[in-house]
Amino acid sequence: MLVKTFGSAVYGIEAITISIEVNVTLGTNTFMVGLPDNAVRESMLRVESAIKSNGYFMPRTKVIISLAPADIRKSGSAFDLPIAIGILAATDQLVNIASLNHYVLMGELGLTGSIQPIRGALPIALTTLRESFRGLVLPETNANEAAVVNGLDVFGVNHLNEVVRLLEKPSESTPIHLSTLDVFLNAQQENVPDFQDVKGQEHIKRALEIAAAGGHNAILIGPPGSGKTMLAKRLPSILPPLSLEEALETTRVHSVAGKLPDHSSLVSKRPFRNPHHTISHMAMAGGGSMPQPGEISLAHNGVLFLDELPEFNRTVLEVMRQPMEERRLTISRARMSLEFPASFMLIASMNPCPCGYFNHPLKSCCCPPGAVLKYLNKISGPLMDRIDLHVEVTPVAFGDLQTAKQQESSGTVRQRVIAARQLQAKRFSSFNGIYCNAQMTNQLLKEVCELDNLSLQLVKKAMETLSLSARAYERILKVSRTIADLEGKEKIYPEHLAEAIQYRSLDRETWGR
Repeated sequence: MLVKTFGSAVYGIEAITISIEVNVTLGTNTFMVGLPDNAVRESMLRVESAIKSNGYFMPRTKVIISLAPADIRKSGSAFDLPIAIGILAATDQLVNIASLNHYVLMGELGLTGSIQPIRGALPIALTTLRESFRGLVLPETNANEAAVVNGLDVFGVNHLNEVVRLLEKPSESTPIHLSTLDVFLNAQQENVPDFQDVKGQEHIKRALEIAAAGGHNAILIGPPGSGKTMLAKRLPSILPPLSLEEALETTRVHSVAGKLPDHSSLVSKRPFRNPHHTISHMAMAGGGSMPQPGEISLAHNGVLFLDELPEFNRTVLEVMRQPMEERRLTISRARMSLEFPASFMLIASMNPCPCGYFNHPLKSCCCPPGAVLKYLNKISGPLMDRIDLHVEVTPVAFGDLQTAKQQESSGTVRQRVIAARQLQAKRFSSFNGIYCNAQMTNQLLKEVCELDNLSLQLVKKAMETLSLSARAYERILKVSRTIADLEGKEKIYPEHLAEAIQYRSLDRETWGR
C-alpha cells in the first residue's frame, strides 16, 4: 500500500515542504531514497522501536521510503514522525488516511515514542501556512514558537500516540492559537545594565549614543580597566526596541540555529552576541555541510561585540567585511547557495598596544619601537575603514569615581535615540530595507548629506591631514547626519562634521606615531 505524508526541511532561514511517500510491498529489507543524510537513515531504528513500544507492528516485507524533491539533501532527525506515521498508514494501522493530506508533521522520536524538540519551527510554520495546509503537528516544546503564525492550526504533541489520535479524530483536538501582536507586546524585557551606574566617561557615552542613534559600528580603544567592556555591555539599554517585523526576522534566525529557549515564542529584545576570541571563522560566519547561521547572523538586528579585537584570528575578522557592507551573508556550496541576514552593529574593544598603556596619562608604555603600529596592523585597513566611530577611552579619574552627581540614565538617552531613529524612518520611508543612517547608499548620501562651502572645506582639510579613504569620508557624512538628527536639525552644520571627524582619530596613519 502506498501513502504520502508531509514534512519540512529548513535551508537557510527558509523551509521547503518535503513529501514522504511510503510503499509497503512484497519483498524484504527497507530502502530510503531522496538524498537522506546519516541522521535521516538512522531514523529507521528509532521509528521501529517507537512503533513496537506502543503496541503497533513493524512490517517485515519490503518498505520503500521516498523523500521528495529527490535532488535536495535531507538532514536531521525531524523526519522521524512523518516516516513513522507513513508506515502505520501504509500497513492499515491508521484508518483515517485522508487526514494525512492536511497536516505537516515534524518531530524526532525517542525509542519509547516520545517526541523531541526540533529546530526551525517558525520558518516551517510560515511555509506550511503559505502552502495552504490545514495544520502543523510538532513537538509541544516548539508549539508556541510556531503558533505566532496567525491563521494556522498548530498542534503541540509529546508522544506518537497523541499524533495517531489527532489524525484519527482531528475534530477532538484543540490547536494552539496565539496573537502575534499580543505576544510581542507582552514579551518581558530582561533587565540590562544601565548607563546610570557608570561614573564619568561622558565622551564615551556620547559616542555610543551616536552609534545607537544611527546604527553605526564603533571601536573603543584604551588601557586595561578603563571601562571599555562595561560600557559596551550597556549599549543594548539605549537601543530602540525591536519592531514586530524585526522580532519575527530575528526569531527565524535563532529558531534555525536552535538558540530559542524552550516554549518561547518571539525574540523580544535586540541580540547581544559576545563570542570569545578563539572562535573559528565558520562559527563566526556560519557554515557546515548543511549551513547554519553563525554569530554574524545571530547578531542580526542587534549588536556583535568583539572584546580584545586584535586577539581574534585575522581570517575570522576578514569574513565580516562583506556582511558589514551588504548586511547579508551568502554561503555557497556545490548544490546550493543560502543567504542569511546580517544587519548588525559591530562594537569592538582593544588595548592601544601589547602592554596596554600607550598614551596612558599616568603609566608609561614599555613596548619597543614600532610595536604599537604592529599591534594595530593585526586589524586590516579595510576592516577599520568600515568602523564608523573610533573612540579613545581614558581611565576614569578618582574624583569622578567618588562624585555624588546623578548620572544620566539609559532611559533618558534611549528617548533621544528613538527620536533620532524616528526622523530617519520618516526620511527613508520610501526606500525599502533602509531604516537608519548607517545603511544609506551612495545615492542617498548625496541627497541627504548636502554640505555648504564651509563644511566642504572642513572635510577636505581633514581628509588631507588624516589621509582618510573615500570610505572613511562616507562614514564621516553618515555620522554627522546622525549627530544632526540627535539635535533635530535638518541640515548638517560644521560643528556636526567636526565631531564626526574627531571620531576618525584612530585611523592607522595617525595612531601610534
